[in-house]
Parts: sequence; structure tokens; C-alpha cells
Amino acid sequence: MAYTSIDNPELYFQTKIYTGDGNDDRDIVFDVTDTTMQPDFLWSARRDSGDNLSIYDSVRGDGKELRTAETGAEYDRTNNIQSLNSNGFQVGDDGQVNASGGTYVSWAWKAGGSASSNSNGTITSTVSANQTSGFSIVTYSGNSTAGATVGHGLSVVPSVVLVKSRDGTYGYGMYHHKNTSAPETDYLSINNTDATVDDVNFWNDTAPTSSVFSLGGTDAINKTSNSHVAYVFAEKKGYSKFGSYTGNGNADGTFVYIGFKPAWVMIKESSNAGNAWHIRDNKRSTFNVVNDSMYANSSIAEVTNNSSLDTDFLSNGFKLRNSDTNDNGSGRTYIYMAFAEAPFVSSSGVPTTAR
Repeated sequence: MAYTSIDNPELYFQTKIYTGDGNDDRDIVFDVTDTTMQPDFLWSARRDSGDNLSIYDSVRGDGKELRTAETGAEYDRTNNIQSLNSNGFQVGDDGQVNASGGTYVSWAWKAGGSASSNSNGTITSTVSANQTSGFSIVTYSGNSTAGATVGHGLSVVPSVVLVKSRDGTYGYGMYHHKNTSAPETDYLSINNTDATVDDVNFWNDTAPTSSVFSLGGTDAINKTSNSHVAYVFAEKKGYSKFGSYTGNGNADGTFVYIGFKPAWVMIKESSNAGNAWHIRDNKRSTFNVVNDSMYANSSIAEVTNNSSLDTDFLSNGFKLRNSDTNDNGSGRTYIYMAFAEAPFVSSSGVPTTAR
């Protein structure tokens, strides 16, 4: 069996950094000229000043914005991210995405393009699924029934499910399969710095299956007649990894094997409250140590050259180079999501190089 089925991760995930020019209807094109990827999910942030980290996707439609640091309902914006294009996206003249001289980063994932109806669950969903890369975008209307199920379209058991109400002022709910020893009983929220919470009302204490994820009765993810969106991820060897590790409180920190050279890593302490969701990538930090970070739960500007976030991106994982509780407190538990720049070993047996 080949080590990976995804030799070129840029077919499914890309990071784009750019400088704004203040012009409306501007096309932002990905840097990789030999690989086209029409994004279905875009997470965008302004780096140089405090502003919102915002999510857009092809299933909800152009201009539909959700902010990860807020609990508010979906915004309808015509001068923000205006469309998702064949090899990039179009921005308007709003300062959140295109102020003259402003600096920006966008992280883009490929799902399955056009969405279709899915009746695998007790709630009919609309799904854009990419089974190769293990990612789907799901929309559904809640029914306030504990034990309701929603089809996700991946045909494998997902590792992460992130849900947000589009209509109500509710926080995000995240299921992460390595969150605790019984992850189906707990949830995390990317809009705050809370520790994991044990609550049957989120996932009904039921783990996802290869066809559906389960809902509790909470309004946050299952209010009657409210529309919700879910972003569902399954691990793919050599491309994505969703795991956990224990910090050692030492500057010669924990090494986390993920099986690929990372392009993007998000880390959150799950065992204690107070630490942020740190996002690092290989485009903003082009060499080790990696310590330029955006916070999913905050609208502050990018934190740069912060030694308390020092991390090395390696050919087969990442290594913490700090003793800070942000991501390496002694005995503390952290969960992460990671996507590849290159697999550790390609399908033809060729190893990747280190940075």
C-alpha cells in the first residue's frame, strides 16, 4: 500500500498572502502556477491590524461571512470576499480584505464543488464532499431533537466536526476525536479560550460514523428551523492529521509526528482555559523557527516573532521550541489540526526534504 494517495497537497489546500490595493472586484490568484484549485472553503484574516478572521464557503454562497472570534449570525457582505474562483478568489474594497497597503492571509480548502442533497441522517443535509482529501461542507436545518443525525458525505469516520449556527448568536461547537478519552461527550469552541466542556447537548454523547454525525438538543447546533453549517474533516495519511499531545514545559519541547511536512497547524490547549487557538503556516513564516501566529478566537493583529510560540516545522511533524503554556505547558494537553506542504514519503517512495 502506498504511503499516501495525495502527492500534491496543493490540489486541496493552499495559503495565500497578499497586500491590499483598495480596488473593488480584485482577483487574488494562488501562487502555485502549475496547480489550479478552486477553493470551496476560505478562511481569511487581516494581519497588520485588528480585524475579524472570517469564513466563506461555496455552499452558503458568495459574500456569506461567519466570524470565528464572534458568536453572531451570518453576515451578507457584497464588498468583502465576492466569489471563489477557479484558482483563487475575488475581493471587494472593504478594509477587512483589501485596504490599500493592508496585509492579509487566506487559507483555502477544496471540498467537492457543487453541493447535493444527502439523506443519510434523520435531518436531510446539503453536502459538498471531497472523499479524496477528507473534507466536506454541510448545511442543514435544526430540529431541536436530541439524537438527530446529519449526513456528511465522506464515507469514512470523521476526526473533526466544526458547527456554527448561521441564524442565531451562538458559539461554535467542535468535535475533535482526540480531545479527551471520550471525545463524543465533549466540545470545544474556537470563538473563545475555554477548556473542553463535557455536555451531552452537543453530540448526544455519540461518536460520528462513516455516514453521519449526531446532534444533541442544544440551540447552538440544532435549533428548530435555524440554518447551520458544519465543516467536517477526516484524516488522510500524508496530507492531514488531527491529534493531541502532552506538553513538557521545556524549550527543547515535545516533538509531534504527523507524517508530513506541515503547511498549516492550529493548536489549542484543551485541558485548561485561557490559551488561544494559534494558527501558524509556512507562507508567513518561511523558515524555522515558526512564530508568526493568528488567533482564531481573537480579532487582534498578527503576533510576529513571538518566542513564546517558537515551533519548528520538520519533514515529518512539528517540534515545540518553547516552554510557554500556549502550546507546551508541562503535563498539559493540546489538540491540533494540521495540513501538509508535502508528504513525508510520496506514493512512489520519495522522501521529502526538511526546511
